[in-house]
Amino acid sequence: MPRATPTTRIRLRPADTSKVPFWGQLLIGSLWIVYTLFLITSDQGIQDYHFLHYVFLVFSLVYIGYVLVHNAPVFGTQSYLEFTPGYIVHKGGLFRAKQVFAAESIEAIDLAPMQLRIRLRSNDLYTLSLREVKGPKRREKFKMEIRQFAAEYKIALRETAAAPRG
Repeated sequence: MPRATPTTRIRLRPADTSKVPFWGQLLIGSLWIVYTLFLITSDQGIQDYHFLHYVFLVFSLVYIGYVLVHNAPVFGTQSYLEFTPGYIVHKGGLFRAKQVFAAESIEAIDLAPMQLRIRLRSNDLYTLSLREVKGPKRREKFKMEIRQFAAEYKIALRETAAAPRG
């Protein structure tokens, strides 16, 4: 079955590596901004280091921007897995480098229920947690793309079924 487009991009969830959740980070940044604005509008501390309130306000706004850029698609999709002719490209986030896997350098692909392993001919192993793929429909599309890519470039694909619960 031929592909409808030459490239397919599957959006991934941002890697949730922070100890504080997204809304908690926004709340902390908002509290900093409110506190700083309160200090600026009050008359306390005008003679001494009042300029530090403005510096802290700028840092608080930069922090909020940083949190939004990392967790929300403000500037487009930042975390994705893309299937292009001859390559699989993984981008883990805005400030992370792309990982490009050429089809001729891939020895095997292991597709477990919640993990993808790409084994290269250089004996390197790259893993991707399928928990980053949001939603069952998108996960099914992802698995279909992996199967098509492996079949098209004659790469060994090993799928492991989920263990039955009970």
